[in-house]
Amino acid sequence: MAKWDHDDLRDKSGDRFDEMRRAEPSKLTNPKDAVGMKKVGLSVLPIRVMYEVALGMLEGALKYGRHNYRVIGVRASVYYDATKRHLDDWWEGEDIDPASQLNHVTKAISSLTVLRDAMIRGNWVDDRPPRSEPGWIDGLNAKAAALIEKYPNPVPAYVQSVAVSRGEE
Repeated sequence: MAKWDHDDLRDKSGDRFDEMRRAEPSKLTNPKDAVGMKKVGLSVLPIRVMYEVALGMLEGALKYGRHNYRVIGVRASVYYDATKRHLDDWWEGEDIDPASQLNHVTKAISSLTVLRDAMIRGNWVDDRPPRSEPGWIDGLNAKAAALIEKYPNPVPAYVQSVAVSRGEE
């Protein structure tokens, strides 16, 4: 397995992508290269993930009507809840959604895609609870750090990969 050291990609000016740019073939005579490299680069998106999300969006289009959320809008809590349920199912070890046969992570991304599209278009109901005060998590993180420092040699976690390696799945 290759080890990536991102610091190797930095040049003296701090531009970590400079070496990648030099490694890419370019046509010095093509003025489009200079313009195109400064635009949103869709080549950074993982295609297989995007195609899986397209399947999740297709399922929604078939069930509810394609782009229904753009016309009727969405309620934030509905998409938060759906996303959270899919992530929680995945976290608890269920990789595939039984109803769609798609990965729960894919379903969560699809839900977030709809929510974000509605947010960008201003076509959503923000029914989140009142905001917490800024930095509310800092105190909890300090307590977590104190616990970690108090127990420098914790008992190893019991994780799925260990159960699988012992044939317990």
